[in-house]
Amino acid sequence: MKADAESYERIRAALAQPGEGSSDFDLNGDQSANPPGSLRPAGVLVPLIERQGDIWVVLTKRTSHLKHHPGQIAFPGGKKEETDADVTAAALREAQEEIGLPIGQVEVLGHLPKHETVSVFSITPVIARIRDDFTRIPEPGEVEEVFEVPLAHLLDVSKYSTQGRRWRGSRRLYFTVPWGPYYIWGATARICRVLADRLG
Repeated sequence: MKADAESYERIRAALAQPGEGSSDFDLNGDQSANPPGSLRPAGVLVPLIERQGDIWVVLTKRTSHLKHHPGQIAFPGGKKEETDADVTAAALREAQEEIGLPIGQVEVLGHLPKHETVSVFSITPVIARIRDDFTRIPEPGEVEEVFEVPLAHLLDVSKYSTQGRRWRGSRRLYFTVPWGPYYIWGATARICRVLADRLG
């Protein structure tokens, strides 16, 4: 997608439309396996950055020694802390901590509906334009690598496939949208697919 005013206005308009939330359970015939009232609020930042006239998306690869989701591809973000005003503030704070993104360079364009995860989080994806390039500083305790994917790739629904693995005794299905050596799947791929459907 071209990095021009028309594209950003298109993204803003798409995000402003009402829509239903998504979850890690969408492809498996059940709405949720989480106990009612158990979901913890969290925010992830979907950073859009300009590269040679096109829009790219900044993603991270989590370190392999983490207890939860080691080595997985993820957006910068995390759970809402008491010091955060809301989930948007949480996403911005976490992006600064995880990849060194200055909050002052972020222009929030809008939000996608909440995404429920099997790890009992209610994630709000915050879509934002990064006004200027920045020095990536991966937080060594959480982030192994910071990389970028063309937004056009993530918006192309033909790039997605459905795969599965056994989880808690049954086969669970999930979306994937690989890019080069990066296997983007699970909640991250599901959020990307929601964005693709919005902008399709």
